[in-house]
Amino acid sequence: MPARRNESQTGALREGRDAADDAVLLGRVARGDVTAFESLYRRYRPRVRRFLEQRTKVPHLIEEILNDTMLVIWRTAGTFKLKSTVSTWILGIALRRGLKAVEKSERAAALEPYELRAPGEVEEDVFRKEVRARLDRALASLSPEQRTVVVLTYFEGYSCREIAGIVGCPVDTVKTRMFHARRRLKALLSDRREDAA
Repeated sequence: MPARRNESQTGALREGRDAADDAVLLGRVARGDVTAFESLYRRYRPRVRRFLEQRTKVPHLIEEILNDTMLVIWRTAGTFKLKSTVSTWILGIALRRGLKAVEKSERAAALEPYELRAPGEVEEDVFRKEVRARLDRALASLSPEQRTVVVLTYFEGYSCREIAGIVGCPVDTVKTRMFHARRRLKALLSDRREDAA
């Protein structure tokens, strides 16, 4: 009787197939296949948008950064060398485009510091809004490098090795940033809990 696959094996197989599909799509994009680009765009647009929303916190730039990222993918698909997954490559592009856009925006105008806000589109109860606001403020207090590592780990599910590929630094640097980010978040969130008591 053949052994049944458990859920983690099935999930890993599905992820492997998705990664292979992405690589095939990107190869077609590199050859100028507009239909393949549209498929890749539909597949990655929500994920890249979510990543940018968590990473940049500059709502008026997100659509511009997203479009810029997709344009870079269209123009440079042929440079993808299979050294990482397509998703890692794409989020790396989004990260770099986002950093450039925010830097350019900050140079163009002196922007006031902004506070992260919970999404207002869905009606949420007061407690959930308060928890989200606290977490957002805590995340905003991190350095951009630490915030990126936290977002990629906890919101996008990437491993330290994958994050190192996205941000272009050694794995040990990713681990160090995560260590300091967790320590700062723990201190901030526990302080607020005590204040509320």
